[in-house]
Amino acid sequence: MMSITRNRANVFCATLALLCLTAAPLFAQALALPANARLTREVVKSTASYSAPVAPYAAGLLPVFEVQGRITKQAYRIPQQGVTPQQILTPIEESLAAAGFEPLFKCQDRFCGGFDFRFSTDVLPAPDMFVDLFDYIFLTARRMPDGGTASDYITLLVSRDSTAGYVQIIQITPEGARPLPTERGEALVVDAVTSSGRPEALLGPQLETQGHAILSDLAFETGAAELGAGPFASLEALASYLRANPARRVALVGHTDTVGALSGNIALSKRRATSVMQRLATVYAIPAAQMEAEGMGYLSPVLSNLTPEGREANRRVEVVLLSTD
Repeated sequence: MMSITRNRANVFCATLALLCLTAAPLFAQALALPANARLTREVVKSTASYSAPVAPYAAGLLPVFEVQGRITKQAYRIPQQGVTPQQILTPIEESLAAAGFEPLFKCQDRFCGGFDFRFSTDVLPAPDMFVDLFDYIFLTARRMPDGGTASDYITLLVSRDSTAGYVQIIQITPEGARPLPTERGEALVVDAVTSSGRPEALLGPQLETQGHAILSDLAFETGAAELGAGPFASLEALASYLRANPARRVALVGHTDTVGALSGNIALSKRRATSVMQRLATVYAIPAAQMEAEGMGYLSPVLSNLTPEGREANRRVEVVLLSTD
């Protein structure tokens, strides 16, 4: 009887040890998000198709790989100033590697194709997901099947505005499989760096080489002309540029989509541009002589108004350099 009890105890201990050994990888199979990440939107389709980008946008095309399965789309907001997309992405990449995923494609803002890449791929709508066209990272990764017939795919889009970071996660899993869960890890530690290291510092050179730039992080209420509370990194950058170059003059030009009559859209777009000009004058003390406000309505689109993505892109305020005297 004693030997039988001892044998059972040995079997139990061996089983327990095996469970402990196998538990570690299972625990690691979760996407590591910062402690303060908040889910803002989730969309699940049991069976659908997704075009996963596998190369930068070039020659009018975005190379993609079509995959089918259960599609899970999530957007997260991380309310923290100064956090960079790579700071957010690094622990997620590490957790993907621990879960057996390998990267297929990774790019950063202009090397992805900038504006064209962002509006050619699937992005959850604002305000749940925000993408700064000059400051984002995209990643496509794959996990090969272990005895199965279909792979798991995941794409990540990470960006930020002046107050928070944003993460979009799209997972494509075969029938019967589950997407990776997310788990909150450590809080992000933001290094103290000057704003000159941010992509917004490129606004001045872009104005002087291209003549105009989109203020991509501005936010207005639908159909309203009042600028959101901010702060907005693009306005901080523009104000710095104008203070450093007091002889420069700029026009703030509002644009809309094609919803509504032209006359109403021109009026709305000019009111929005005027709201931006007033913010620069009152908050950043930029002289009125350096600025003017105009509205183009829907007469200068950057994308087709036939899609929601195109209409979103067309609703914008640009800054145009008028003189360098």
